[in-house]
Amino acid sequence: MDVTERRRSIERAEGVHDPRSGVRRVGAALARTNLRPRKSRGQNFLVQEGVAQRIVEALQVAAGDQVIEVGPGLGILALNAARRPLSRLTLVEIDGRLAAELRQVFHQDARVTVLNADFLELDLAPIADGGSLKVVGNLPFNVATAILERLSGQHRLIQRMVLMFQREVAERIRAQPGMRNHCALSVLTALDWRITEHFRVAAGSFYPRPTVDAEVLVFEPHPDRPFGAEEETLLRRTIHAGFSAPRRTIRNCLVGGLMIAPEAAAAAIAAARIEPSMRPAMLNVAEFVRLARALREQGVFDRDA
Repeated sequence: MDVTERRRSIERAEGVHDPRSGVRRVGAALARTNLRPRKSRGQNFLVQEGVAQRIVEALQVAAGDQVIEVGPGLGILALNAARRPLSRLTLVEIDGRLAAELRQVFHQDARVTVLNADFLELDLAPIADGGSLKVVGNLPFNVATAILERLSGQHRLIQRMVLMFQREVAERIRAQPGMRNHCALSVLTALDWRITEHFRVAAGSFYPRPTVDAEVLVFEPHPDRPFGAEEETLLRRTIHAGFSAPRRTIRNCLVGGLMIAPEAAAAAIAAARIEPSMRPAMLNVAEFVRLARALREQGVFDRDA
């Protein structure tokens, strides 16, 4: 099969020409190429072209953009992105079988690079090459939060992200203070990103069909974070400690999470102007920033120096 026919085959497999038969076509394409979805890698391939178009449209690809896709699979998002005026498209695929197939599909497109690599070990700086990136991906459910953490650690290189998660995880990521599912993940994400849009994707849009629906989130970096880079490590420690026992008060969480005296926790909470009876799910980013600073002033973190 030549390169052009491979590309057309993948497009047909992903339901480009007949979205209603996407599941059947993907199954046939996987059989022809001797590929089998691996549950251990969370491989559930998107088959609905309309969903793929909406995801890539949300990325707002403009002329000259550098785009990176996490886990491209059979290439439904990549094929959509490649139709746009980007300058470079980097596909990061951990499965060597899929990476080899993608290289054949995009062999004639000089803008496309396929990396057979684990995204969790990838440094984005060489890919950005002094510029910035737009990131897209149908993230494997089993490592999605780890990938988001990796992206957050390199947020200065990213100007926009459109990522798909298991719906329950997405709801926790975008949960606001006071909501029952507001958690450490919610606050840690809010340190670096604003979520500007979200939409649901039904389980039937994938092959194999997962047991739960998915949700797409659109991320933009905060233009001005309310804390300095030198405070970030202590702030993250404070957040993790604060949610160490989310049903308890913030005072008790800090005592247990940081292994400090109740008096020290109470003093820091008072200095941060936080009601000591509040539970961690009630606190926003600004309050955690004040709390981390108060704990530092109390000398709580000096023991680690």
